[in-house]
Amino acid sequence: MTIAEIKKNTETKMGQSIEALKNNLARVRTGRANPALLDAIHVEYYGSMVPLSQVANVSLLDSRTISVQPWEKNMAAKVEKAIRESDLGLNPASMGDLIRVPMPPMSEERRKEMTKLARNEGENGKIAIRNLRRDANESVKKLVKDKEASEDDQKRSEAEIQKITDKHIAEVDTLVSAKEQDIMAV
Repeated sequence: MTIAEIKKNTETKMGQSIEALKNNLARVRTGRANPALLDAIHVEYYGSMVPLSQVANVSLLDSRTISVQPWEKNMAAKVEKAIRESDLGLNPASMGDLIRVPMPPMSEERRKEMTKLARNEGENGKIAIRNLRRDANESVKKLVKDKEASEDDQKRSEAEIQKITDKHIAEVDTLVSAKEQDIMAV
């Protein structure tokens, strides 16, 4: 593997870490309704646990209400039970074949918990990015050790890998800060 391949590979993996962080932050509850909030919920469907999105249509009714419409009428009770028993603190209400999930207003204490959770997700993202930087630098050092690259190449590539790392860590900070503002705004 060449230094250019190592850098490209590292940047790709860091991009994937950012995408994973975005998905994790989407699950952190703000005062606004967000269908992604229910992504982590699994429902029993013919003996196996499947994600809610595979047995129902999940959408927004308004800024504070998520609607869940099971594709099969007999699934409504199971879907409602799965939402109620999730650790999200939601209380769904069934209206025929439509399940309404109102988002309760968040208390100040709950906002602080969610902010802490968002920061924790951000820190996990930063750790993943730093681990990728370490792995890339070790790969470059191995190339130098095997005499496939010079020490000057090593210094240059470490500086470039650091720039890539700094860019991705700044993006993590931006995402977490935007999420914190979302949590505190509503």
